[in-house]
Amino acid sequence: RSGSDDRTFIAIKPDGVQRGLMGEILKRFEQKGFRLVALKFLQASEDLLKQHYIDLKDRPFYPGLVKYMSSGPVAAMVWEGLNVVKTGRVMLGETNPADSKPGTIRGDFCIEVGRNIIHGSDSVDSANKEISLWFKPEELVSYKSCAQDWIYE
Repeated sequence: RSGSDDRTFIAIKPDGVQRGLMGEILKRFEQKGFRLVALKFLQASEDLLKQHYIDLKDRPFYPGLVKYMSSGPVAAMVWEGLNVVKTGRVMLGETNPADSKPGTIRGDFCIEVGRNIIHGSDSVDSANKEISLWFKPEELVSYKSCAQDWIYE
């Protein structure tokens, strides 16, 4: 894979799903020019979520985070494109919506950090870990978008 094939893991959390924001979030990533490689709509198990948030297990908010993330369905996705991890984080906005600029997903749709509607990988390493945790290799679709030559030089 070339540099334009970087991948990130994005998950729309239960509050984003319940508020009907899945289409808007997908639209923003599509309009940016990123390629959707995998999409799964599921009720995540506590085991999966505990593994996903393993780095936060010693934090006081960890049990509440796992409970909240398992309270409803999530949309788990893999997006591909040049610098998609870094750019995806910029598109999401800050973890605390109060610090997020208008125009970002959290800046436009969130108020409190405990209901920040979306997760995005914070590094290439964590993206690879998260993708392999949520998806089997055969669930990732590889294709060239017909718009690719209009997005990349």
